[in-house]
This record gives sequence, structure tokens and C-alpha cells, in this order.
Amino acid sequence: MSDARDNGITELVTDHREVEEMFARFDKSVPGSKERKRIADEFTIELVRHSVAEEEHLYPAVRRHVPGGDALADREIKDHAEVEKILKRIEQLPPDAETFDELVATLQAEVSEHVRDEENNLFPCLRESCNDQELLDLGDKIRSAKKTAPTRPHPHAPSTPPGNKLLAPGTGLVDRVRDHLTGRGR
Repeated sequence: MSDARDNGITELVTDHREVEEMFARFDKSVPGSKERKRIADEFTIELVRHSVAEEEHLYPAVRRHVPGGDALADREIKDHAEVEKILKRIEQLPPDAETFDELVATLQAEVSEHVRDEENNLFPCLRESCNDQELLDLGDKIRSAKKTAPTRPHPHAPSTPPGNKLLAPGTGLVDRVRDHLTGRGR
């Protein structure tokens, strides 16, 4: 868990390490097991919340502050759309389905490449283009967005402002109610 005043980049890198740890636990779990599905639900929740926060706050900041930021943000949003489609397919399968592990492996590869790109390219550009206070404010916005973000993949939901900022909190509330009723994510 990160410090309440971590900047936006530190907050997102912490999320990346948490998802990598979840993937490692998944890989060590028994194929076809309920534990494997529970871990898949866990990384789905985290990836969706993380993506929504990036789409609501990180990518608009990249567009505003980073030279060539529109192209960078567009590429990252496209990556998110692909990941969300894979997450939706995983969500719909039981852990013993023939394609379950294959889809998770595809997801892991997509997410790993996306993380590498953000950490090696996008984050350094943002760090150079923003001052410390802007990055701290970005961290606050990202943490706040993750609290109300959806927990399930919604591949057809808007991924750019203003649509995503308007719909995500309501969708997030519905998702959290569903999670509570089904026990998902516990």
C-alpha cells in the first residue's frame, strides 16, 4: 500500500508491482482450481480500477504536459481496450475451461508490455514535464478515482473524458454491489 502523498507515478508503479505479484500467485496455483479463479478476479479488479484511474487522470495529464502526449495517450488507451476485452473473456469462463489459462497468459503478456512501455517511456516523459506538486496532485486524483472505479471490465464504456468521468463512479457502485452480493474479490 502506498503513502497517502505518493505522486501519481509512484502510485501507478506500486499498482504494477501488485499486479505482477498477483500474476505470480496465479502461476503457482493449481490449474482449474477455485483459487485460480479467485486470483483472476483479484487481478481483474485491480487492473480495471488502475485503468480507469489512468484514463481519467494520467492520460489527460500526459496530453496536457508532455510534448507529443496525444499520441502517447492514444496508444495507451488502445492497449487498455485490448486488455479489457481479454479480462471480459476471462471473467466469463470457469477456471477449468480449456481457454482460461491461455487467455490469462495472453493477458500477462499484454500487461507486461504495457507496464514496460509506461515505466520506460511515458512516466519519464511525464516526470520531466511536470513539477513535484503537479505529480502529487495527480497521485491524489488517481487514488480518489480508484476508490469509485468499476471493478469489472466494461469494454464498451467510454475511455476518455468527459464520458468516462461521468459513467465510471455509477458503474463502479453497481460493480461493488454485485461483488458484495456474490462475495467476489474477498
